[in-house]
Amino acid sequence: MRHGKKFNHLGRKTAHRKAMLANMACSLIEHKRINTTVAKAKALKQFVEPLVTKSKEDTTHNRRQVFAKLRQKDAVTELFRDVAVKVGDRPGGYTRIIKLGNRLGDNADMAMIELVDYNEIYNADKPKKKTTRRSRRGGSKPVAAPVETSATNEEEE
Repeated sequence: MRHGKKFNHLGRKTAHRKAMLANMACSLIEHKRINTTVAKAKALKQFVEPLVTKSKEDTTHNRRQVFAKLRQKDAVTELFRDVAVKVGDRPGGYTRIIKLGNRLGDNADMAMIELVDYNEIYNADKPKKKTTRRSRRGGSKPVAAPVETSATNEEEE
C-alpha cells in the first residue's frame, strides 16, 4: 500500500529518479526553460524550488546542501550568482508550468517549465524603470518663443 507517499515516483527506482531530477534541474538552471512531460515538470518543481530558496542566502552551508542535490558545480555557481539575484525579492513560486499539448509519439502530456523571472513575455506587463534621457538632437530653437517668454517676464515685474 502507498499510504502517506505523496510524491510521484515517476516509474523509476530511487537512484534513477534522483539522478534524473538533478540533471533536469541543472538543465533548467542553465537554459531557464525546458520541455518535458507534465508529471516530470511537477516533480521537478517540487525538487528545484527549495534549492532556489536556499540560494537566496549565499552561505557555505547552503552551497553544500544545494551541491549535494544538483551534483554539478557550474549549475550551483549559476544558481547562486545569477538566479538568486533575480529572484531575491520573490517570496516563492520561482517556476511556471505551461502545458503544451500531447507528444506525437506516445500521446504523453507535454509541458514547458521555466524560471518565472526570465520570461520577457509575461514580464512585459510590469512597468520598466524610467530612465531620464534628454534629447540629443541639436536642432535650432525658434526665435519667436524666447522673445515671448522674456516679454511676459517684463510685464510681471
